[in-house]
Amino acid sequence: MADGHDTRQAREAHEGLEAFARVEHWIFDLDNTLYPRHSNLHEQMDKRMTAYLSKLLDLPHDAARTQQKHYYKTYGTTLRGLMVEHGITPDDFLDYVHDLDHSVLEPDPKLDAMIAALPGHAYVFTNGTKKHAEAVLERLGVSTPFRHVFDIVSADLIPKPSQLTYERFLGETGIEPTRAAMFEDLTRNLKVPHELGMITTLITPRGTADMFHEDWELEGRDDNHVRYVTDHLADFLEDVLAAIAR
Repeated sequence: MADGHDTRQAREAHEGLEAFARVEHWIFDLDNTLYPRHSNLHEQMDKRMTAYLSKLLDLPHDAARTQQKHYYKTYGTTLRGLMVEHGITPDDFLDYVHDLDHSVLEPDPKLDAMIAALPGHAYVFTNGTKKHAEAVLERLGVSTPFRHVFDIVSADLIPKPSQLTYERFLGETGIEPTRAAMFEDLTRNLKVPHELGMITTLITPRGTADMFHEDWELEGRDDNHVRYVTDHLADFLEDVLAAIAR
């Protein structure tokens, strides 16, 4: 039997990708998944959330950032924390934090080609907004139509990793989870998909821990609910397509 180290090496070497042959539904998170973390688009959003909290709660910057990170870790999104603890309505927050400079994203023709080649249907499942998702996809040049963009509004403002949100996503799309694959940049958002029978893949930059804002974001990459790990989504999908074509 392979030990944990051998298993980790195997899944990061993209072995056993023939398992994807059963997949008909390809589900992608958006931020730091369809585009690389080093683009720092999500960093813009992060800073705008801190500024919003600072103004709303009348806090200095550092205190607002600490509070923001507490809400993010505890509730899944900063917005959910503000709704639960301060009763805010979401529209103003969502409009403000998603007012971003998407030009920092580089077009990714290979990603477009790989998604277009996937058998079945592709989906976006994000804790962001549909408008933000559409802006990201346009900037990346991903022209293949996604069958569904399930955003935080579709989720009734309850973010991943809540199991209720995954159930709502499955109910709205009609996906059979054992015929699905989920791609995410946060390990905690892969736990429920794994339990539902999806093939899970973690998208994470290698050797770049300084790119993560919180230590907990790095936790869990070796857990059983993470089946594959890759640092480049388009290359990984290329390997998957080659494996299932054999």
